[in-house]
Amino acid sequence: MTGGPAGAYERMLAVAVAALHEREPDRLWPLVAAALPGLCGGEALIYKLGEWTDRSGSMGLSPAAAAHLGRIDDDAMAVLRRGYPFADHYAGAGAVRRPGTAHRMAGKGWARSRTAGTISRLMDADHVLAIPLPGTATPVTGCLVYRAGADFTEDHVRAAEELQPLLAGVEQQRQLLERWRATTASPETREETPADSRLTPRQVAVLLLLADAMTASAIARRLGISVRTVHKHVEGLYRKLGTRDRVSTVLRAQEMGLLPRRVGR
Repeated sequence: MTGGPAGAYERMLAVAVAALHEREPDRLWPLVAAALPGLCGGEALIYKLGEWTDRSGSMGLSPAAAAHLGRIDDDAMAVLRRGYPFADHYAGAGAVRRPGTAHRMAGKGWARSRTAGTISRLMDADHVLAIPLPGTATPVTGCLVYRAGADFTEDHVRAAEELQPLLAGVEQQRQLLERWRATTASPETREETPADSRLTPRQVAVLLLLADAMTASAIARRLGISVRTVHKHVEGLYRKLGTRDRVSTVLRAQEMGLLPRRVGR
């Protein structure tokens, strides 16, 4: 892989920064999915978000995967949802969510498995690298990267490990933007709100966590940024909303429809 793990991290960092400036949560992971396979030595990618199980959870595709899976049938989907052998490997509260390949987890059984046969038929792929999202409870939530020919190398796996925190940051931002979209006014109304149109997506995320009465240190840990960066975002909120402290900022945001009004808090 050109540039090795460090080079992959720098390139993925640029993609993650672009994603964190995106206002629409539905667009964050497609940005990541288009770039991530090549950074880990793969050719196509499926990402699985939310409380992903063999029966529920949303799935997205990289452009290369979408080209192969445009007409997937129910049986093949059930095989992919099962997540063999990763579902078993990552199951349990104490499981280490380190990236790994299907071949190394299942051994010789991988090539004979129904999953291997399915991805070979659908995607012309022989190997899968799992990149689970750290901090998630469900065993197959995260990314599955596919390639043909030789298995992923240790360098590919190390690159995936380096990229895990960036992927976690993108998913955290997506969840916060989803929450903001679900609990505020309609998109049409928001577009007409002058202050809202000036808030960056990252400021929206910080505002939501301020409304949860989280400290700067707690917000920094939640978003994977420094306390100093949190303070800069808070100062930006004060300036844009015309406030001077956190309580008045949250109240002002509620008045303007940027946050839902909460009863009993």
